[in-house]
Amino acid sequence: MKELIPLPKSYFVRVRCPKCGNEQIIFSHASRVVRCQVCDEVLARPRGGKAEILAPQMEKLGAKSY
Repeated sequence: MKELIPLPKSYFVRVRCPKCGNEQIIFSHASRVVRCQVCDEVLARPRGGKAEILAPQMEKLGAKSY
């Protein structure tokens, strides 16, 4: 059955930098390279839709729960 008002499939993710341990929040469908604000390590790369997240994910924020 088709949803009348579809819910978004994107969400925000709290990740931890593997190099320095800094935590920051990034978008799951990032369209640009996301770098750590402290040490400039690459945390996510764009892949045309959903980004490739290279850092360990701590928590998903605003994701569909069902």
